[in-house]
Amino acid sequence: MRRRLINSTLAVVLVVIAVFGVSLVIVETRTITSSAQDRIESEALRLVGIVEANVLEKKPIDPVALGEQLDAGHHARITVPGQPAVDVGSPIPDSVIRGTARGEQGEVVIVEESRSTVTREVGRTLAVVGAVALLAVVAAVLLAVRQANRLASPLTDLAETAERLGSGDPRPRHKRYGVPELDRVADVLDSSAERIGRMLTAERRLAADASHQLRTPLTALSMRLEEITVTDDLATVREEATIALTQVERLTDVVQRLLTNSRDPRTGSAVPFDLDEVVKQQVEEWRPAYRSAGRAIVRSGRQGVRAVGTPGAVSQVLATLVENALMHGGGTVALRTRVIGNQAVLEVTDEGPGVPPDLGNRIFERAISGRNSTGIGLAVARDLAEADGGRLELLQTQPPVFALFLSRTAPERAEPQTTVR
Repeated sequence: MRRRLINSTLAVVLVVIAVFGVSLVIVETRTITSSAQDRIESEALRLVGIVEANVLEKKPIDPVALGEQLDAGHHARITVPGQPAVDVGSPIPDSVIRGTARGEQGEVVIVEESRSTVTREVGRTLAVVGAVALLAVVAAVLLAVRQANRLASPLTDLAETAERLGSGDPRPRHKRYGVPELDRVADVLDSSAERIGRMLTAERRLAADASHQLRTPLTALSMRLEEITVTDDLATVREEATIALTQVERLTDVVQRLLTNSRDPRTGSAVPFDLDEVVKQQVEEWRPAYRSAGRAIVRSGRQGVRAVGTPGAVSQVLATLVENALMHGGGTVALRTRVIGNQAVLEVTDEGPGVPPDLGNRIFERAISGRNSTGIGLAVARDLAEADGGRLELLQTQPPVFALFLSRTAPERAEPQTTVR
């Protein structure tokens, strides 16, 4: 790249020098020759004037006096009618430039100058032109090298940036070069790097979310399948298989929701559903785990509430809250359903120490946890809730009260407040 730029610039400069240099040399040669001819003819006119004056005064031609009027290195031949020719100065053996002048009495003066004098003057002119041309070539080479470096170095940087992108390093460089075309390429590469970075982040986030969200349901499903393998009771097998199939469907829903959120978090598939069914299913699924821990899980509040959302996503949000209460809370865990205006609210609370005050709503940020956990669950739960147009909030830190707000359908008929264990 650099060599091509230097060669192309140098070629252009050489062509320009050749065209203008040759033209200049031709013009200067003609000018010098013409000037020498004019000078010789002027000298011949001056001498013929002197000779004519001597003839009119009837004085003899004095070669010495005329020699003083002749320029050094010149030769003159003076011819007067009726008198022998007179030579002034030394004869010139080589090629000459000749100038002739005639007087009114028939006098003829011929002045000669060696052509080598003109040749030397032309040579000096050629030397000056050559020196200027050489300086122009040197300056052109320096400018070409500078320009080549200015263009080639950014291209090398851009190639390295593209190579880094191809090797999986999506960090944008935000480096510009002052050349609009190259800066445009740099802008495109930086934009591509940012997009690739977002894609890689989304992929890593999806992997982390899926690992976290599927861990507990898969463990529960494994336990159900183990129950099936060790029992001979057909009714128990059917019951456990039905529950396992329900869990598989919910896991399918969760995976689909995670994939949808990783592509576009704003894309939802909310439908009207019975909130009681979701709450009941979660209570039944988590009751064995709570019983093993010596704790209880209960549900209470408004019955017959229909909300708008994705049942699988709502189940997963609720499962996250119940699992957090089991791992980090204490005492009885209560699930309460209530209605506020056109919203259905599902609250989850326990009797544990609650959320540290310094965390507050930061509890929903990724990698933020009050205990030794991943800090992913609540962040994913809030994303799932928001994808269906709902929201997940921490209403109270001690004791902890998490609330899932969902839009609800037409007002339900009032049901009595109940508590189910």
